[in-house]
Amino acid sequence: MWDPSTYLRYGDERSRPFHDLLARVPAERPRAVVDLGCGPGTLTATLAGRWPESRIAGLDSSAEMIARARALARVGSLAGTGALAEPVSFAVGDVRDWRPEPDVDVVVCNAVLQWVPGHQELLTRWAAALPAGAWLAFQVPGNFAAPSHRALREVAGRDRWRDTLAPLLREAPVDDPVDYAALLVGAGCAVDAWETTYVHLLPAAGADHPVLAWMEGTALRPVRAALDAAGWADFRAELGVRLAEAYPVRQGQVYFPFRRIFVVARTGARAEENP
Repeated sequence: MWDPSTYLRYGDERSRPFHDLLARVPAERPRAVVDLGCGPGTLTATLAGRWPESRIAGLDSSAEMIARARALARVGSLAGTGALAEPVSFAVGDVRDWRPEPDVDVVVCNAVLQWVPGHQELLTRWAAALPAGAWLAFQVPGNFAAPSHRALREVAGRDRWRDTLAPLLREAPVDDPVDYAALLVGAGCAVDAWETTYVHLLPAAGADHPVLAWMEGTALRPVRAALDAAGWADFRAELGVRLAEAYPVRQGQVYFPFRRIFVVARTGARAEENP
């Protein structure tokens, strides 16, 4: 289960890669734009603002996230702010089952594919199914070798938790930019791929280490779901100690490097035919 409030705890830091990704998508008047893994809808709102004449749709597998997104849409419409005005729709669904309609000109997939084993097949399928000149833009975290994830796997690998948690944690669920570029070039796309390491300055306020609080919004979600209350409390406390060692507090804050991988692909050499 996803908790929208926990996920949005570091909303500014989590939203920046989305905006950096979309800055490389120069589509002018897409007929339809789909945000796969839209979460609570706050970033989908920016798509509606950028392309006000387009049909905007958000899809997420979490009913809790979609409920928050639909509430945001209702508030925006009722207040007349245009924050999420029509024609924006949200639906619960699995990205593995999604198929693009013929008028989908932009697909955005932000920090989602790391949760989908074998997502490379999805990318090639989407590239083949999208119309000529469509844009496929995604970013995934590339920090699975970082101290935060090494600590997570180490604690999860201890005797008490190994049988329950080991199947939930993968060391390398995403590819490097070169691999994604080669995959989509092979699918007939023009590709722009890169990586960026953000250094997030997380305030050290409260009892919890800030990297632990960050991870609760994403990487720790399946761990928490698999443990009972006592087990989760113990796991969380042990991981917190490890994270405090890996990311010491300096000048009242923690310096948290976070690598991300970005890809923007345009389908086919026929792209120039679709202005």
